[in-house]
Amino acid sequence: MKIKVNDKVKIAVGKDKGKSGKVVQILPTSNQLVVEGINIMYKHIRPRKSGEKGQRVQFNGPISASNVLLLCPKCSQPVKIGIKAKAGIEGKKTAKSRICKKCKEAID
Repeated sequence: MKIKVNDKVKIAVGKDKGKSGKVVQILPTSNQLVVEGINIMYKHIRPRKSGEKGQRVQFNGPISASNVLLLCPKCSQPVKIGIKAKAGIEGKKTAKSRICKKCKEAID
């Protein structure tokens, strides 16, 4: 997955289209991520004891990673992400970095 925790993303599709927020959690097995303030859901909790009131807990639900675009820190626009490999020294592993498709700058 090309999006990491603490990245700023903009929602491209769905009920929260146009909103932006920070990525809080990534769920790689289901290709989803949790964004701060996006896809707000409620969980209703039943009272445990008699006389006690029930509760309605608010939390951020997961959203599909295909429905978000990364906000480039350099050009401040929602962009697609590319990966560029740097050449390794004498057959060692190559280092990969994320690049912005619009301004061609490295994100990390």
